Amino acid sequence: MPKILVIEDEAAIRRVLVKILSEESDTYQVEEAEDGLQGIEAIKKEDYDLVLCDIKMPKMDGVEVLEAVKKIKPETPIVMISGHGDLDTAVNTMRLGAFDYISKPPDLNRLLNTVRIALDRKELVVENKMLKKKVSKNYEMVGESKAIEQIKEMIDKVAQTDARVLITGPNGTGKELVAHWLHQKSERSKGPLIEVNCAAIPAELIESELFGHVKGAFTSAVKDRAGKFEAANGGTIFLDEIGDMSLSAQAKVLRALQENKIQRVGNDKDIKVDVRVVAATNKNLKKEIEDGKFREDLYHRLAVILIKVPALNDRREDIPLLIEYFSNKIAQEQGNVKKSFSDKAVKLLQEYDWTGNIRELRNVVERLIILGGKEVSEADVKMFASK
Repeated sequence: MPKILVIEDEAAIRRVLVKILSEESDTYQVEEAEDGLQGIEAIKKEDYDLVLCDIKMPKMDGVEVLEAVKKIKPETPIVMISGHGDLDTAVNTMRLGAFDYISKPPDLNRLLNTVRIALDRKELVVENKMLKKKVSKNYEMVGESKAIEQIKEMIDKVAQTDARVLITGPNGTGKELVAHWLHQKSERSKGPLIEVNCAAIPAELIESELFGHVKGAFTSAVKDRAGKFEAANGGTIFLDEIGDMSLSAQAKVLRALQENKIQRVGNDKDIKVDVRVVAATNKNLKKEIEDGKFREDLYHRLAVILIKVPALNDRREDIPLLIEYFSNKIAQEQGNVKKSFSDKAVKLLQEYDWTGNIRELRNVVERLIILGGKEVSEADVKMFASK
C-alpha cells in the first residue's frame, strides 16, 4: 500500500489534499505533518512512497525539507506545493531534485496525475535497485583468504577515485569480478560498464569496435557507428585481455587516456569522452614490452593501480566456500534442491591441481551435482572429477 506524506502548514489546504488522496484510492495510506520539522521527523521514522511538501512554511521551509530528504531518503519522490508567488522557487526546487510541483489551489486532475506518475517512478526505482542487487550477486567475490581480503580492501580504497587499474592474473581467476566491483562501488556506478574482450575481436576490427566508424570508412561500414568508448561515456570501460590488442589500437587508446578524446575510424573529428579505464590481462606485459608487442607508455598509463588476482591453487582455503557458493547458485539456476558435499569430498577437491582456476572448479561442481549421489562423496569426486 503506497504511503504518502502531506507536509502543509495551512490546515484547510492540508485537509483538502488528504481528502482528495484518500478518496482517490483505498490503497493510499495518507499521513500529514503541519510543518517541515514534523515532516522530517516522520520521514526519518517511516519509508514514504511520496511526499507532498509546501514551499513556504514556518520553522523549516520546503526547500530546506527537500534538501534534507535528499540526504536522508534520496530515492523518495517529492512534489512541491507552490503558491502563486512561489513559482520561480518551485521551478528551482526541480533542479535540486524535486519530482514536480503543483500550484495552489490544487487542480484535481493535475494533482492525481502527478501523484500516480511519481508513485510509478518510485516503483521503478525500487525494481532497479533489486535488479542491481541481483547483478551484484552474479559478481560476488567469494573467499576469506588473505589474498582475497587484500583485494577487497584495495577495491574499497581505489573504487571512489578515477584512477586507472590494471588487473593481472591467470585465466579463470575472476579478474572480471574485480572490474565489476570497482565499477559498482564507484561514483560512476549509475553510468554504464562496457566490457570489451580484446582477444575475441579480430585485429582489423578492434579500432572500429573501440572508437566507432563513419559510413564508408571501410567496405562493410554502411552507416555511422559509435564505439565502446562513446558507449561508456560517464561510466567505465573494461578492456579485458588488453595484452592481445594491436599496436595501432594501443596508440589510439593511449591518446584517449591522455586527452580524453577519440576519433572514429575514417574521421578526424575529435569526440570528448569521460571514461574510467580498467584493464586486465593474463600476460606478463613487461615481457611483452621487451618483445615489442606492448607499448611501455600505455602500460604506465594503465597501471596506476595494480591488482593481482591469485590462482586458485594459491588460495585453497577458499575452496570450501566456493563449493558452497556454486552449489547454491547452480541449485537456484536449475530449480533443484541443493546438494551437499561430504567433508572428504571437499578435502579431495582442495588437493586438486586447478589449472583452470575458479572457472574449472565451477564446472566440476556442476558435474558432480548432476552425476553424484544425494550427497556428493569422495568416491563421486574420484569418478567424475578426475583430471
